[in-house]
Amino acid sequence: MDPLRNPYAPGAGVKPPQLAGRDADLDAFRVVLERVGRGLPERSLMISGLRGVGKTVLLREFQSLAEQYEWSTAKLEGREGMSLRGALGRAVHLLLRSLNRRHRLEHRFEQLLGVLKSFVITASPGGEFSLKLEADPEPGRADSGDDEVDLTELLIEVGKAAASVHTGVAIFIDELQDLRSEDLAAIVGAFHEISQQQLPVLLAGAGLPHLPQELSESKTYAERLFRYRNVDSLSMAAATEALVVPAQRLGVEFTEPAIEAVLDASGGYPYFIQAYGKHIWDVADRSPIDLEDVQLGANEARRELDVGFFGTRWDRATPKEREYLQAMAELGEQPTRSAAVAAHLGKPAGNLSVARDQLLKKGLIYSPGRGLVSFTVPRFGEFILSRQD
Repeated sequence: MDPLRNPYAPGAGVKPPQLAGRDADLDAFRVVLERVGRGLPERSLMISGLRGVGKTVLLREFQSLAEQYEWSTAKLEGREGMSLRGALGRAVHLLLRSLNRRHRLEHRFEQLLGVLKSFVITASPGGEFSLKLEADPEPGRADSGDDEVDLTELLIEVGKAAASVHTGVAIFIDELQDLRSEDLAAIVGAFHEISQQQLPVLLAGAGLPHLPQELSESKTYAERLFRYRNVDSLSMAAATEALVVPAQRLGVEFTEPAIEAVLDASGGYPYFIQAYGKHIWDVADRSPIDLEDVQLGANEARRELDVGFFGTRWDRATPKEREYLQAMAELGEQPTRSAAVAAHLGKPAGNLSVARDQLLKKGLIYSPGRGLVSFTVPRFGEFILSRQD
């Protein structure tokens, strides 16, 4: 097939040509927007799942939905060591500029910028997060030095401004699990107050499977504050749709055996479907694409995944960490007990705690429960075992 017409789009956070199997998630967020827009009580929404299941794409779709409702939005990505005030300050600045363009807040806009400046310079007296705000700080507003108190005060002011012009604002945070626990606590605490006051300020977050646990540990009421949705591999019907519809739009079909082979190879994970689809398209020379085409293209797809998807993560691990990962892979079933990993390696559990903690910090594994570990990347264990072949 002509590679210039290849419809598949493997990439980090890249929207696939056919967003299949996520209608229920989009409908859930649409309900949140509708209810908040009508002044009804509603919870913000959190999505979690493994790497490669499309969380970032879904978060962007949520943002697009909010903008269709003419809400003002901003998106940021959590990173280890990130300044909460700096990142959220920039996000709120974008929200306020959008809100002012749409609704001409006039004098209130200047007041909001003043509160925002107080919030930002409290952590940045030197001005590195000044954002070139053309406003004077508002003394005594969002400048206590307590992140939770100040963020709450800032978002309440933003929410009241949005409510005064009958609209809403939404902040979208990807990789939320990478924030410090105290920063998560500040965000959860602020949105708890926002929820109680029923102000039109929403938070939508995305993170790895342990995100709900991280939020709950930061504040016990977090489990009741948000709607939680787990994003996983696609059903067979949705995976088939994601694979065949982009090709059908270009007049190309797949045989049934070819479809079954791709679904088996990809496990229904959205990123893998795009990777396999791209390489299979490039090797096929006619329609329908058959099993032989899949076998040829799959070899290229696996090589690319081994280098770019799995390999880059494996390379980040130290020898001691790789030993831990290898043991997890050899034990097979996920999640795995940390004690079982230690027993498999014939070492005291305490001797492995440093490797385990570093793998957790690097996002290569997560803990779905006390004493348990699991890979953050689907089929990572299979990749590790394949290196022995």
